[in-house]
Amino acid sequence: MDDLARIAALHGVASTYRPAEDVTVEVPEETVRAVLRLTGALPAEDPDDLRSLADSGERRRAERLLPPTLVHWSGEPAPPALAALPPGTRLRVTPEGGAGEVDWGPEPAHGVHRLTATAPDGRTAGATLIVAPGRAPAAPERAHGLLVQLYSLLSERSWGMGDLADLAELARWAARTHGAGFVQVNPLHAAVPGAPTDPSPYRPASRRFPDPVYLRVEDVPEHAHHPDREALDALAARGAELRHEVLEKGALIDRDAVWALKREALELLYAVPRTAVRDAAYREFLAEQGPTLELHALWCAGAAGEEPERADFHAWLVWLTDGQLRAAQEAARGAGMSVGIVHDLAVGVHPEGSDARLPGLYARNISVGAPPDAFNARGQDWGLPPWRPDVLEGLAYEPFRALLRGVFRYAGALRIDHVMGLFRLWWIPEGTPPAEGAYVSYDGEAMLAVLVLEAHRAGSVVVGEDLGTVEPGVRDALARRGILGTSVLWFERDWAGDGEPLASGAWREDCLATATTHDLPPTAAKLAGSHVELRDRLGLLTRPLETEGAEDAADTARWLEELDRLGLDTKGEEAAVTALYTFLLRTPARLVGVWLPDAVGDRRPQNLPGTWDQYPNWRLPIADASGRPLTLEALTASPRANALLSAVREGAQTRTAPPSARAL
Repeated sequence: MDDLARIAALHGVASTYRPAEDVTVEVPEETVRAVLRLTGALPAEDPDDLRSLADSGERRRAERLLPPTLVHWSGEPAPPALAALPPGTRLRVTPEGGAGEVDWGPEPAHGVHRLTATAPDGRTAGATLIVAPGRAPAAPERAHGLLVQLYSLLSERSWGMGDLADLAELARWAARTHGAGFVQVNPLHAAVPGAPTDPSPYRPASRRFPDPVYLRVEDVPEHAHHPDREALDALAARGAELRHEVLEKGALIDRDAVWALKREALELLYAVPRTAVRDAAYREFLAEQGPTLELHALWCAGAAGEEPERADFHAWLVWLTDGQLRAAQEAARGAGMSVGIVHDLAVGVHPEGSDARLPGLYARNISVGAPPDAFNARGQDWGLPPWRPDVLEGLAYEPFRALLRGVFRYAGALRIDHVMGLFRLWWIPEGTPPAEGAYVSYDGEAMLAVLVLEAHRAGSVVVGEDLGTVEPGVRDALARRGILGTSVLWFERDWAGDGEPLASGAWREDCLATATTHDLPPTAAKLAGSHVELRDRLGLLTRPLETEGAEDAADTARWLEELDRLGLDTKGEEAAVTALYTFLLRTPARLVGVWLPDAVGDRRPQNLPGTWDQYPNWRLPIADASGRPLTLEALTASPRANALLSAVREGAQTRTAPPSARAL
């Protein structure tokens, strides 16, 4: 496979990978061939042609004046490729936006520009030049906050699932009562309609545009001017019935039923003539979003079985949702939050969604996932098509830039799911087992520069979800550019030593630290071991229950012993939960997040990896320790929730600021 490996290397396709320092795994040759064919990089099959193709590709790379993309970090030396140019080469820059060409200067302005090099012998070359600040914006201060799946947070006014007004209210309460600096939510991307709709927020139709199912209908300005109050009140009453079914009768959150009601109400409001001011704002939004919104709205109309003329209704829904998202951020900041709403950017999109219809951008017959690891010996297939790195580079990263600009509009911070995907993704050709995929590289420096540039323009913090297998050097690169990582308590061990819990002072500073996530057991379940019993009931264990349970109990006991050693009270479930979060506050982590279900003793995970219809993933309301669903109002009045969050606030006020914060 030598010649094939050479071709693969030219196109960023790895023919081997290392799941551990002392282990190298060979990628099946057919996988390498399949990936190269699907990206158009392998037109030949004959070995002689492969050698010729590899030779010519390596020759072209060696002879080129410039690589396709250059990154210049402000305040740092010019890109190394410029120093390698022949003496006397002239460099001209066409600034972002296309304004007049200028000579290269010592410190180009921030932006994505076009660089042209002309060598003394007449050769010319062009490249995308990304000029970015050295670091993304830092969190204004060390802060604590809440982590919540918005759909699970029902108020006494919501229609069967949490909405954006509920988010604003939660943020105001968390800030004013408990000094919280942020609220992190699940991805609010547009969903793919279905029967039923896939409830996972991590497999959306579009990452670029939000989902109108989260709208608070009564907060749409046209609601106050609709002449048929009886019709709107009747729909609100049906929404209350959906809420009652979930909160009082134990029904699962039914996104499709909620959307059917909201859509009927929004159709009524769409018919209300907009004021001149509102109409002008809408037209401005359409112009700003351009053809991408047009394509998305047309796709929405088609997916709903409607005529193309109905696309304007779907574009209007995007505009309304954008407005309520920004209102939630304004409410959070107005209540005193230093960061505000932290939005979540999913790693990919549904293969049948609107984003995947963008011509040529997504690789067809390919899915991304993860190779075998300690958590899944068979690997994972997420069913998400990847961006083609060559097409993305040829478009000067505009799709990524537009995606970030859209989400940053209403985000105080952005969490990047599987942030390692900026550097490489595990590609799985159709019909291939997940374990037999291959890593395909992206220009990580360019992707990172675009992220930092757009975060800087928006003034938003960036948090990367860097759990699991991480390529060497990636965490260092992220930290160097001000991207916070994610540290989950149960995974933080002294892996270089005896594997015992990592001492609080040894944790990294540049991270969001938390006790659990949406994919892990709530803390009460972890302490009780009930999550192991749940997995056993669903047939997910690979070893006997007694073995798994004993190992998990020993793991939990080690952490409780560490807390006891520090003098923290762990007697009883509530005390132990408080002690774990108190421990997090003693680490240097810049951000500490409290999983909101932990505040009320909820034992049910929101998502149980490895299940589909065996478990109600993404459809559970927040509940108390007995499993009784709670409204937002009941949660904010809960003695247990207020006791934990008061302890967190007290711990946050007394903890020592990290060195970088003391220096500011």
